[in-house]
Amino acid sequence: MILNQDQASISGQWKIAGLAASARAGVQWIARPWLVQLLLRVALAVPFLKSGLLKWQGFLMLNDTAIYLFTDEFRLHLPGGPYPFPAPALFAFLSGCGEVVLPVLLIAGIGARFAALGIVLMTLIIQLTVPDGWPVHLTWIAMALGIAAWGPGRVSLDYWLGDRYPRS
Repeated sequence: MILNQDQASISGQWKIAGLAASARAGVQWIARPWLVQLLLRVALAVPFLKSGLLKWQGFLMLNDTAIYLFTDEFRLHLPGGPYPFPAPALFAFLSGCGEVVLPVLLIAGIGARFAALGIVLMTLIIQLTVPDGWPVHLTWIAMALGIAAWGPGRVSLDYWLGDRYPRS
């Protein structure tokens, strides 16, 4: 069977389209939504949890370093500033609590949408404290908003408690 040039061209296009469809199906098989949502939650939780665990020396007892950082090192970079944190011991305590509780909620996937919004708020405060860290902070906010928008996924307590309404 002899194909003319137009028929050969069409045949080649179908082969390329078939390869592209196979590749897309492979990517979709690897990047399953439940896996992506689980990995987003864990990846976002880890840096906050690691930081939060360093702030404590016992149950609800901040270490001296955490209070020192908010008292003497950290500054809010606002117009006309930088300014010291108001009530540094309170900010250190709230930061330490948020950096432990919110990641645990994210990893377990319970109240995950609200925990993600808490991470967004913390990240905005961190951005005001460390303005040069915006590339990482932007990544954290994008991850957190993804969790808030599309939910924690099937591998979460929220899913088993009835939060099965992902947005599209």
